Amino acid sequence: MIDPDAECRRLAGFARPSAASPAGFWWLDESGRPDPAEPVHTWITARMTHVFALAHLRGDVPEAAALAAHGIRALAGALRDDEFGGWYASVSGDGEPVGTLKEAYAHAFVVLAASSGVAAGVPGADALLDEALGVVQQHFLDGSGRVVDSLERDLRSGEAYRGANSSMHTVEAFLAAGDVTGDAAWHQRALAIAEHLIHGVARAHGYDLPEHFDLSWSPLLDYNADRPGDPFRPYGCTPGHLLEWSRLLLHLDASLPDAPSWLVEDARALFERAVEVGWSADGETGFVYTTSWDGTPVTRLRLHWVAAEALAAAGALHTRTGEAVYDEWRRRFEDYIETHLVDRELGSWHHELDEHNRPSHVIWHGKPDVYHAYQALLLARMPLAPVLSVQLREPQAAWNERRERPRP
Repeated sequence: MIDPDAECRRLAGFARPSAASPAGFWWLDESGRPDPAEPVHTWITARMTHVFALAHLRGDVPEAAALAAHGIRALAGALRDDEFGGWYASVSGDGEPVGTLKEAYAHAFVVLAASSGVAAGVPGADALLDEALGVVQQHFLDGSGRVVDSLERDLRSGEAYRGANSSMHTVEAFLAAGDVTGDAAWHQRALAIAEHLIHGVARAHGYDLPEHFDLSWSPLLDYNADRPGDPFRPYGCTPGHLLEWSRLLLHLDASLPDAPSWLVEDARALFERAVEVGWSADGETGFVYTTSWDGTPVTRLRLHWVAAEALAAAGALHTRTGEAVYDEWRRRFEDYIETHLVDRELGSWHHELDEHNRPSHVIWHGKPDVYHAYQALLLARMPLAPVLSVQLREPQAAWNERRERPRP
């Protein structure tokens, strides 16, 4: 079995070289070296800032505080658009913008990074969080509180597309913002997004959540049918996202004073459907990346983040229900990760395996970041609320007392 503390230290150590650019955190190759063929991505910089904030709170590596501060400076600096506001999707190593599109996905991670930075006491994180929440609320939520997937640089227009992936990570970000700031309105905004996409759309589709929508949120079931292995917008159902949503619903359930019962019911259903259509669906161990709408595998590659989210979801369901079956699944997923994904030779986890669980590089090259692996090891064993950064900052009892204290 994996020793989560030792593995978190190993992952954080692997990720240290990614801070080589003053513009942010680099994409890493198989050996943990910065990949100069990639720009500095906002989503990677934000995710690594989040990880190093947690690593600082845990004491995983001695330089974690400095690395988290590096990320906060980059997000407040080269990756931020001083003219129009918001954050570029990516910049070159010397800080020049690459493209003009601004993505809700990346902005959600900026909120997460800033929230974790605030909890870890990183200088500048408070101001970054205030700004990021303002940008997201003003520009990336529509009048119904649903996520606007992308905008042009001036934040005035964007693609005729809405997506479940950016919405999911916005829920994650709002949970963190609500816990760190003490403002329960962020939890309610997260609940509204989840209620629409999961209790509404996913439930109506037998919990095979459509990922892609037009501007009126009508599902586009054939979207990217000619690109089934897209890393961010694949065709069909993505079992890994069902697992990720399952866990997020349980965090919401633990965070809300009057949580609706459907949160736990839908979390169970999502997990069961993900296992049914995704786990060993082609006769080989592991989760397939995507399935068609009749439940058959489409992209049979095994991605590390899916196994990480399976581990975290099983742990969360066991924590919430106490049922042994979920702990059995947690152990099964952990065994799979230890056997097939953990790279003891070069470090980190293999980000992609083929259908026979051999290292592969069809969708993902290298080992871009450690976000999914690092936090899954913690999420599988820690309480469901508050978010990890707040749990690591203060005892559970102190947080409960602070949450229950009337706001001035």
